[in-house]
Amino acid sequence: MSAPTSNVQIINGPDGKPAFVVIPYHEYVSQHGDSDLIPHEVVSLMVDGATPIRAWREYLDLTQEEVASRLGISQSAFAQQESVARPRKVTREKIARAFGIRPDQLDI
Repeated sequence: MSAPTSNVQIINGPDGKPAFVVIPYHEYVSQHGDSDLIPHEVVSLMVDGATPIRAWREYLDLTQEEVASRLGISQSAFAQQESVARPRKVTREKIARAFGIRPDQLDI
């Protein structure tokens, strides 16, 4: 863990007691890494109605055909998997590998 910073902001709750701590983003990333984060663009796509798989695919700028090829399945088979809001664990794991992300990043 890095040394404490003077750029810390403490936000008090309605009761006047500390409720939140804000630290510079680069310090958060250095302490926690950025591999755990879901990119804002992925979250925005999901808020707009995309499934997690579709949001990640679009964020990674991949076509359904490209992902299907990585998975060794047809484009239409992948399109069906992509449309499911909560696919099976095995499916999420395979697609996560094809995307180069962790399976839990599809489990939103």
